[in-house]
Amino acid sequence: MTSSASGIYGNFGQANYGAAKLGLLGLSNTLAVEGRKNNIHCNTIAPTAGSRMTKTILPEDVLEGLKPDYVAPLVLWLCHESCEENGSLFEVGAGWIGKLRWERTLGAIVRQKNQPMTPEAVKANWAKICDFDNTSTPQSVQESTGSIIGVLSKIDSGGVSTNHTSHTASTTTSGFDGAIGHQLPPFSSAYTELEAIMYALGVGASVKDPKDLKFIYEGSSDFTCLPTFAVTLAQKFMASGALAEIPGLSISLAKILHGEQYLELYKPLPRTGKLRCEAHVADVLDKGSGLLILLDVYSYSEKELVCYNQFSIFVVGSGGFGGKRSSDKVKEVAAIPNRPPDAVLTDTTSLNQAALYRLSGDWNPLHIDPNFANLAGFDKPILHGLCTFGFSARHVLKQFADNDASRFKAVKVRFVKPVYPGQTLQTEMWKEGNRIHFQTKNEETGDIVISNAYVDLVTTSEASDISAQTTSEGGELQSTLVFEEISRRLKDVGHEVVKKVKAVFEWHITKGGNVAAKWTIDLKNGSGKTYQGPAKGSADITIIISDEDFMQVVLGKLDPQKAFFNGRLKATGNILLSQKLQMILKDYAKL
Repeated sequence: MTSSASGIYGNFGQANYGAAKLGLLGLSNTLAVEGRKNNIHCNTIAPTAGSRMTKTILPEDVLEGLKPDYVAPLVLWLCHESCEENGSLFEVGAGWIGKLRWERTLGAIVRQKNQPMTPEAVKANWAKICDFDNTSTPQSVQESTGSIIGVLSKIDSGGVSTNHTSHTASTTTSGFDGAIGHQLPPFSSAYTELEAIMYALGVGASVKDPKDLKFIYEGSSDFTCLPTFAVTLAQKFMASGALAEIPGLSISLAKILHGEQYLELYKPLPRTGKLRCEAHVADVLDKGSGLLILLDVYSYSEKELVCYNQFSIFVVGSGGFGGKRSSDKVKEVAAIPNRPPDAVLTDTTSLNQAALYRLSGDWNPLHIDPNFANLAGFDKPILHGLCTFGFSARHVLKQFADNDASRFKAVKVRFVKPVYPGQTLQTEMWKEGNRIHFQTKNEETGDIVISNAYVDLVTTSEASDISAQTTSEGGELQSTLVFEEISRRLKDVGHEVVKKVKAVFEWHITKGGNVAAKWTIDLKNGSGKTYQGPAKGSADITIIISDEDFMQVVLGKLDPQKAFFNGRLKATGNILLSQKLQMILKDYAKL
């Protein structure tokens, strides 16, 4: 679209022309919003160029410097398929180009609850209404009206002073002193393989990729939780209403957005477990168009710290109170390198992706209810930001860690734009040492949806050290004595047992949900033997069982087949061989 400086700024004697040209800007911006879902972009230029109308007015040398030739390249770029600009306004002329945007002061609330709004109150606050030292730059109707709707909750809470000299002090000191450092009620998050698998499916893990089986099949010999599953375990406070109880803050859950997320794991998540979570408000920041709450959540298994999350929660329309805009407590994002990505992975989300992901505990109707989504300003329900986050982190883990969850250390992301279920996510990655920078794009629109993000990995040797430490912390395993005794007795009766069994059994013994030891009983070759570690060839069956349940099987108190069907014993390979376990182990019940 072509607008004009007369439309933007107004000009003497050009009322009709100026109105029409500004109307074109509104039309262009609306087309940009409506066309985005179909990958249609629309921008506006306001050129200063020589024309037949100005030929008799401007000197010839000025006309030469304002040739249309110095406008056309901008138009060609905006029309190019690789240009992602949309809904923008540019002034252009004489070889110069500048982008324009709306800027708004933080303004002032000039009425109180159940009180009339008066011209005197407007006059008293005029300096603040017109103060451009602190501003916001709304870029959509939702951002513009959201802050105004937020005024209603401030007025309803009674936390508004129309005295322009005292408003800032009363909000920043007395208001937030009680919020910063506030401890939310502690809570627990218990999970089994079922919850871990539902989460993995919710963030795109699939049987289409054999390497994903370890995340979605509990019988896999190396079954493990995706590292980002830890975020869902720490976010129960969102649904509990605890945010609304923070002193000094008046928060409507309908106005909160997830701004950024940080997760750090101190050890791999056990395959099942129960975490005790402690959350507190680390800081409260004024971002102009909204309020930013930094919420730190520490998750423990008994007394051991397993993971740490920092949720950056943006409350639309609650800013402008004159508070600080930054904090040393923020886990900062990191700019991506200035070069083409080292790797790119894509995944097309399912139309049911949000419906599936919400089963991991995020029940916000914005992601499932079309009417609620429309009220929030969206055409239809949007995908959870943390679902996109899970897809992206999984891409990094797959590309640079071969899906080894033990190599994951930390991840930080900034959520930029929403995604609709059914759209394709494209993760662009850059490797710099053990840090993998990434950004995620919506392939259909070209929009960046996660920006300035990174995953920190540990080396393979460091991961092994962590695994060894986890195993040693589990204490001495009772099962070790049994395997050692089986090894000793096979020297006498190995030939007989091999004739009856003819199979190699690999055992993964777990403690506290983690694999604490691996043993192999070879009853297929020679006179049989037992040794610690995975099978030196291929195992006919791999059995995963806790140290405690293994002892119950040995003592005859737990039937292996029943244990298999109720999930206490997991097996891969020729699972019919589990029928021979009692015959193998029954002689060792008196150990």
